[in-house]
Amino acid sequence: MRTEDTAFVGGPLDGRVLPVVTGLTGQVPARYEVPVPEGGTLVYLREPAARGRRTGIVRGWLYVYAPDTPPGGRGVRWPWARREGRDCPAPVRRNG
Repeated sequence: MRTEDTAFVGGPLDGRVLPVVTGLTGQVPARYEVPVPEGGTLVYLREPAARGRRTGIVRGWLYVYAPDTPPGGRGVRWPWARREGRDCPAPVRRNG
């Protein structure tokens, strides 16, 4: 598995650089959740660390502490799944 050394800003992990496993696209996940022994969870959100001067391409990522964000993400979003909370018309069924 490929990992990328990623810096953490804010919260209890402030100033640490930890190896984070990258996904299929080669990027670190958008959310990083750290379980706490007292039963809670710390949530860190991904932000660009720096951008290239000429092209504006992201040159790395860092995680910023988000204390107000609830733990647990949306999970995997499949492209064929219906979105929740959206007014979608019922599918039309045709016989024959």
